[in-house]
Amino acid sequence: MKPLLLPILLTALLCGCQSKISHPLMTPSSFKPVEEYVSFNEYVEKTAGELRSNRYFLTDNHEQELKANLPFEVKPLGSPAQRRGILLIHGLGDSPWSFVDISQSLAEQGFLVRTVLLSGHGTRPADLINADFRDWQTLVEKQVALLKQEVDEVYLGGFSTGGNLAFLYAEKDNDIRGLMLFSPGFQTDEPLISLTPAAALFRDWLRSEVPGTQTNIARYFQTPTNGFAQYYQTSKRVLDSLEDDDFDRPVFMVLTEHDSVLEVNEIRRLFNERFTHPDNRLMWFGSEPSAATDREIVVNGRMPEFRISNMSHMGILFSPENSYYGINGTERICRNGQEVLDAMAFCQQGNPVWYSAWGYQEEGKVHARLTFNPVFEQMMEEAFSVFDL
Repeated sequence: MKPLLLPILLTALLCGCQSKISHPLMTPSSFKPVEEYVSFNEYVEKTAGELRSNRYFLTDNHEQELKANLPFEVKPLGSPAQRRGILLIHGLGDSPWSFVDISQSLAEQGFLVRTVLLSGHGTRPADLINADFRDWQTLVEKQVALLKQEVDEVYLGGFSTGGNLAFLYAEKDNDIRGLMLFSPGFQTDEPLISLTPAAALFRDWLRSEVPGTQTNIARYFQTPTNGFAQYYQTSKRVLDSLEDDDFDRPVFMVLTEHDSVLEVNEIRRLFNERFTHPDNRLMWFGSEPSAATDREIVVNGRMPEFRISNMSHMGILFSPENSYYGINGTERICRNGQEVLDAMAFCQQGNPVWYSAWGYQEEGKVHARLTFNPVFEQMMEEAFSVFDL
């Protein structure tokens, strides 16, 4: 949630007026979270049925869209015994596709990898109006129980809000061997995030705007007020927990200095003070942080050879070879907080651009969102070192 939404949020609370937007993306469907299943395959099949019935398709390739939003499983490569498993949890407004590259790397290391689809996701942004973080927690609990039936060791991983959900489960279950947290959403840089639960009672949307043409099949570009409110509930519980207790199992964490969503310096502090296992590692994209410790790996986020000005919140997740988000991928996110409309048009026309986190601007350059990680392989090797793989 960006600081520019502060006046909108305050207006919502003061006027108490509802916002109605007439567009299928902004109108809830009849989607119902899948709750009854006895296996992961049944969970996927039932979820597929709900998506087929309720997704507002953005392209003519419905099967590709379904694949990007369905939970999936990747079995360990070259390993007959499924000794180690991991459940990966996506972020707010995202999809299981967030882990399409990470899952392959983990499978190559002998993991049975599974992903989930959080309720309110995969169909249309308006379905987050009825989402509840407690349903997300219940889903994680059920999926961990299924995974425990298949493997000896269970790990959790998460991106952004999914990192919060992974931590909140792991802190209560000592059987979880470790965590992989990618841009974990422990704390936002939005000072009035705590007002969103109240604002959601009065306004479904903080911004009353009809969506333009959208073709991105793997994430939402609108988030209803309740989506922010449910994220806040997970963040508050993480911070409350870490205020009182340490977490002493292995953790690999990735943060980017120019993250436009998170208060990364505070999350870094929590990592150094509250995550106490000696094998922990934090991979930091940006300039050398103050008082860097030997548990931190610093990668310069500015990479001119790739036309990268800085690393983005989501960019860490994807390999440069990713067919959708990679260097030569088919999807370019031109909507990147540009103040000049000509810059957006320049990007959309396929002209050469630079890449950055949301909102970054530099004179003489047009920036699209960075959606790939040039050192993806190094990141995964650092993750494996934490867990002695």
